Amino acid sequence: MQVTVHAAKSGLSKLIEAVLLGEEVIIAKGKQPVVKIVPVARGGLKVGLLKGKLKGAGPDFFEPMPADELALWEGAH
Repeated sequence: MQVTVHAAKSGLSKLIEAVLLGEEVIIAKGKQPVVKIVPVARGGLKVGLLKGKLKGAGPDFFEPMPADELALWEGAH
């Protein structure tokens, strides 16, 4: 859909809804297209994204930390 700047100003919320439903919206000055309204990509956390891609075993975070390392974390020298 192509609309003029004036029409875009008066119907912006409807244009946004159209874009979010997958419609292409172009704003024109006169008959010359100048901009396209596009939705912002929504990223999210995808659980298991790196499953099978990491090599080797990482540290076991549930095991107790050795006393000398724990002392460093707690500020002892």
